Amino acid sequence: MDQPTGRDATASKRAEATAEASEATGSADQGAAPERRRRKGVRSLRPRFSVPRVRKRSKPGAVAGIELSDLARMPAAKEPVTVTCIDYGPQQAHVQSVTDLAAFLSAHRPEWATVRWINVDGLGDMSVLRGFAEKYHLHPLAVEDVLNVTHRPKVEAYPEDGNMQARLFVIARMLELCDGHLRSEQISIFLGHNTVLTFQQSPGDVWDGIRQRIQTPGSRLRANDASFLVHSQLDAIVDACFPILEFYGDRLEDVEAEVLASPTPEAIRNIHTLKRELLLLRRAVWPMREVISSLQREPHECMGDATRTYMRDVYDHAVQIIDIVETYREIASGLTETYMTAMSQRLNEVMKVLTIIGTIFIPLTFLAGVYGMNFEVLPELGWTWGYPAFWAVSIVVAVSMFFWFRRRQWI
Repeated sequence: MDQPTGRDATASKRAEATAEASEATGSADQGAAPERRRRKGVRSLRPRFSVPRVRKRSKPGAVAGIELSDLARMPAAKEPVTVTCIDYGPQQAHVQSVTDLAAFLSAHRPEWATVRWINVDGLGDMSVLRGFAEKYHLHPLAVEDVLNVTHRPKVEAYPEDGNMQARLFVIARMLELCDGHLRSEQISIFLGHNTVLTFQQSPGDVWDGIRQRIQTPGSRLRANDASFLVHSQLDAIVDACFPILEFYGDRLEDVEAEVLASPTPEAIRNIHTLKRELLLLRRAVWPMREVISSLQREPHECMGDATRTYMRDVYDHAVQIIDIVETYREIASGLTETYMTAMSQRLNEVMKVLTIIGTIFIPLTFLAGVYGMNFEVLPELGWTWGYPAFWAVSIVVAVSMFFWFRRRQWI
């Protein structure tokens, strides 16, 4: 299981890149949706969580797919794009950071390398995407899906057709915790016979363990084909959910203790935040089971037989994560009912105390009302000990009622 490492340094950059990507996507079609305005004086209860929404770069009825000519006309964003290439084989491995894209695309994979992995961090430079789409003959529909970063996880097979080479296109959602809140990022993977292309929205991922295994001589990863690299990438994305689940399990326990100890409006806000983030986690993980099952069962010329065998383990992990997410969602829903029950019980306790106090004062109010009447001839008005006698009777009545309530177990 690969643990997510080296992500704190890129958390702020990823947040800015995600915000700019969402802004660029929404501004591509200005008439598609009205601008959402927040009322003045209304404070957001979800400062770092946004509801997933469907955004398309093209207008309704437009031609499906993005051709190479369309990429040339698209404006480039401000965020930088980093391209990294790893060539490896059973005997050696080589890592390079691509600075001259034209020279890199004109060169070929070394003869000793059995697999080439090209990773692109950032989707702002359309010339980079166009260069790889032209060299590796990426399908226009797949190119459109790479730029539209709101897709659910899926897998699509593109057979060899004329200039298009046979490839498997996989979309996955990589999850991470940023300042205690869940963040989802789309990962696009192209699997060929000997080449794997991965496109990310921003720098930072959960594949550091894979890079270390590539550098290790004699590792199973270096001894297998390109499809095994894709298996390792999907396995890392799925396994990265386990630390996230542990985090939410601890948060559920803390919120449950808070609800049982002192239910406050802040507690119910925390419960609703947990429910929404667990829903986002479910939305990212649930389709992954279908993706892994499809890769495991449906044959394809780019998917090796040994890789399909190892996909069973990834499928088991995905099912386990889905079961835990559903359990946590039920617990969160139960916490809402517990909060409402606790608030109702608290209100009943307050009303009971107030009712008992009011009941005790009913006979005292009656005595005070009787001796407060303005009549000249009224018994006991002329007594010297009348006032102390009134207080003695009132105290005896109040204490007697209190102990009677205690005997009946009303208080």
